[in-house]
Amino acid sequence: MSAEDPENAPGASSLEVDADEKAQHEAEARAQELLREHDASSRVRTKLGPWAWGVGGLSIALTLFHLYTGIFGSRPSLIQGAIHLAGATSIIFLLYPAGTSAERRGGRAGIPWWDVVLSLVALAVNLYIVVRYQHLTSNIVQIMGFETLDYVVASLGIVLTLEATRRCVGLPIVIIGLTAIGYSTVIVGQSWQDFAVGTFFTSRAGIFGTPIQVSSTFIFLFLLFAVVLIRTNIGLLFNDLAFRLTGRFTGGPAKAAVAASGLQGMISGSSVANTVASGSFTIPLMKKAGFRPHFAGAAEATASTGGQLMPPIMGAAAFIMAEYTGIPYNDIIVIAIIPAALYFLGAFVSVHFEAKRMRIQGIPAAELPGWKSILARLDLLAPLVIIVFMMLSGFSPARAALWGVGVAFALSFLRKSTRLSFTGIVQTLEAGARTALPVIAACATAGIVAGTVTGTGLGGRLGSAVIDIAQGNFLLVLLMTMIVCLILGMGLPTTANYVVTATVAAPILINNFEVPVIAAHMFVFFFGILADVTPPVCLAAYAGSGIAGSNPLRTGVTALRLAIAGFLIPFVFVLEPSLLLAGTVAELIPALLTVILGMVAIAAGLAGYFFTDATKLERVLLVVGGVMMVYPWIVISVVGIVLAAAVIVLQLIRRGRHRSDRGAAPVAA
Repeated sequence: MSAEDPENAPGASSLEVDADEKAQHEAEARAQELLREHDASSRVRTKLGPWAWGVGGLSIALTLFHLYTGIFGSRPSLIQGAIHLAGATSIIFLLYPAGTSAERRGGRAGIPWWDVVLSLVALAVNLYIVVRYQHLTSNIVQIMGFETLDYVVASLGIVLTLEATRRCVGLPIVIIGLTAIGYSTVIVGQSWQDFAVGTFFTSRAGIFGTPIQVSSTFIFLFLLFAVVLIRTNIGLLFNDLAFRLTGRFTGGPAKAAVAASGLQGMISGSSVANTVASGSFTIPLMKKAGFRPHFAGAAEATASTGGQLMPPIMGAAAFIMAEYTGIPYNDIIVIAIIPAALYFLGAFVSVHFEAKRMRIQGIPAAELPGWKSILARLDLLAPLVIIVFMMLSGFSPARAALWGVGVAFALSFLRKSTRLSFTGIVQTLEAGARTALPVIAACATAGIVAGTVTGTGLGGRLGSAVIDIAQGNFLLVLLMTMIVCLILGMGLPTTANYVVTATVAAPILINNFEVPVIAAHMFVFFFGILADVTPPVCLAAYAGSGIAGSNPLRTGVTALRLAIAGFLIPFVFVLEPSLLLAGTVAELIPALLTVILGMVAIAAGLAGYFFTDATKLERVLLVVGGVMMVYPWIVISVVGIVLAAAVIVLQLIRRGRHRSDRGAAPVAA
């Protein structure tokens, strides 16, 4: 919610102002500590010393390069990707420590000499592609073979890419990448030399395959767009709007947290970062309202994770999905609206029933942001409106992102609180590159995995193995594919998460069961993202529990319960593609209605409340009936409706009796 300036508040003393400022600084410090603990991309050196100029210069140069190519056109894909990765890896080695606890705590100022050397070598091996582009892509190389120096450079490029990814993304994706390398060279028997040059010197697959190509053209500009929006305080507008719309109703703080995180997810690329940024404000409010700590942390984690599913950005995975599926990006963001809306509806009703059971009221209207303040800032939504309009009108994502950046930048000058000075502009350009570093590294390493899976036929073998274990049962194959995606998605950022699951798991459904391409890719995308709220490695839930001061595992289990809609929706749109706008309106409406009714019943059953507290039998009937309603077959759905209706009748009768008992006058002696 918006807060008045304490210095201007009536009766505010200097001691109160100092106390508020101290509390704010402590909260910010705690948020940063949590981010560094759970999010590898936040573990940067805090004391660069004179090297800050080098990091800043490289970051600004990388941002300007992408603005230039966005305006005047991209270079050949291999050159574009090489410059993209050269800038990113050179900055990563300067900005991210190798991993010693002293460096991560921001001990001695400066950068060790070995990281400076690694930065220079990373810059050199990638720019080698730019300098030797004609040689590396010539027919002579195809006939005569590569030179010794080419093999050395390619080997160094792969090793440095993996190390840069480990530093700023984390170990899980590197382990998957090393497994892919081991499979190619040890199991398949490909020589290291052939693997190295095939992985580092081609744009067909490997490091400079589709993920890094999309990252170097579309994703970077959208991440810069998100940075500019944050600088204009659009996140605060989202918070205020969410609290104004939902705060006064039952369980208002938790409902507002769900709504605000959904809105912020449109511009955020990390469920953990979103959890910490929003949760630092919303979780204390939820606890104050009466929600238990583990529930407050879980609600924020569930909502923030769902933010990765929200169009138009979808955690930057939407752009890669467009390339993988061949479906235009502007179609994908429309298709994704219903699944994302259903996810947040499921989280919303789960929060509602929990609040009803706990008898938690809303926030008094006087404490909510005023409509006048919100309406005065609605112009901040113009960049988002423009960017969506342009993409739906057929403009390229890169062009739409450039317009979004330009409009947001222009709007920042309309009010003093967002007006950028020259220093602010420079810091924004630097922040754009810094924000993109983990995404670039993750896309590069994910490209190694994707190249191995497609180039060696591993995907087909995995699909055959899953089908054999499931004995051809389609529902069992879906369940096993879900488990594979949850495992592969643990600890991975959104873009790498999608690349890995789409490469490994989506072909199982497409090639063997003729599942529509978009349904298969949305299926694996959903479950890869839901790994962030699935124990035991539920990073978003752990971050939420850190703010709430709750048990991490209990918070993760509660987040899993709140996100139950996310675990059902993908099965529904695979079995009933009309939810992905693949059918007629006559098919869509009944499917949508039964899914919504089913989610409400399941949420009520898991919370133990509908119109009144539910008995154990009623909870079972609600959950079973809800699952049957969600299943897209009319006979089963009708049976589910009957079960849920029976519970509703029982609860209404019982509630009526309770009211009669309370209202009966005592009999005189």
